[in-house]
Amino acid sequence: MVLSCQDVRKTFGPNVVLDGLSLDVGEHEVVALIGASGSGKSTLLRCVNLLTEIDDGTIRLDGEDITDPRADPDAVRQKIGLVFQSYNLFPHMTVLDNITLAPVRVHRRPVAEAREQAREWLQRVGLADKATAYPDRLSGGQQQRVAIVRALVNSPRLLLLDEVTSALDPELVGEVLTMIRDLKGEGMTMVLATHEMGFARQVADRVAFLDKGKVLEEGPPSRVLGDPAEPRTRQFLARIIEAGRL
Repeated sequence: MVLSCQDVRKTFGPNVVLDGLSLDVGEHEVVALIGASGSGKSTLLRCVNLLTEIDDGTIRLDGEDITDPRADPDAVRQKIGLVFQSYNLFPHMTVLDNITLAPVRVHRRPVAEAREQAREWLQRVGLADKATAYPDRLSGGQQQRVAIVRALVNSPRLLLLDEVTSALDPELVGEVLTMIRDLKGEGMTMVLATHEMGFARQVADRVAFLDKGKVLEEGPPSRVLGDPAEPRTRQFLARIIEAGRL
C-alpha cells in the first residue's frame, strides 16, 4: 500500500474537518475524492503532505508513519508531489527556473542535472518551447501543466492534485486532464480532489465520496457515480447532474 490513512482527525477550533477518516491507496492506483465544499478533500491532501498537522490517527507512506513527530517533513515531501488549484508560480522567474528551484535549492541537485530533467518533462508535456518564458506569457492551462511538472521533477511516489482544473477557463481544462490521463498511463499513483465527475469516471480506479470529514462511500467509478448505495451520495450527485457536470 502506497498510502494508508487510518482514523485521521483534524479540527480547526470547534469545526471538525476530518472525523476519523480512513483511506488506502494502492500502487499505481488513481483515487478521486469527490464531495461538497467543506467535506474535507483539500484538508486531507494537505495533511498527507504534512502541510497541516493532524490531531489524531496515522498516515503511512509505504508503511512508514509519516505523522510520527520524529518524521522529517522535508524528506517526506520529496516523495509526495502536491499541486494546488492556483498555480503558485513565481512571476519573476522563467518556467525553467520555477521548475528547478526546489531541486537545486532544497534538494541540492546539480543545476545542470535539474535543468536537463526539467527540459525532458517540458518536452513530454508539449511545453519545450516555453522553458525561457515567464508565467504571464502562458495560458492558465499551460501554467497548470508547469505546476504539475514542478511536482514531478523529484519523481514522487505519490502525486496529490487539489482541484487543479477549477481555476481554468472551460476550454483550457482538457489539456490539463489529458496530462493527468497520460500520467495514469505511466503508472503514477495519484489522489485527486475534483469536481470534474466525467473525468473522475474516466481516469479514476476508485472514487471516494467524502461527507462531513468521513469517507461515506467508495468503490469503482461506475458504481459510485452510476449507482451509489448511500442516500447522501445520491443527493450530491443529483445536484451535480442538475448543474450539468456529470
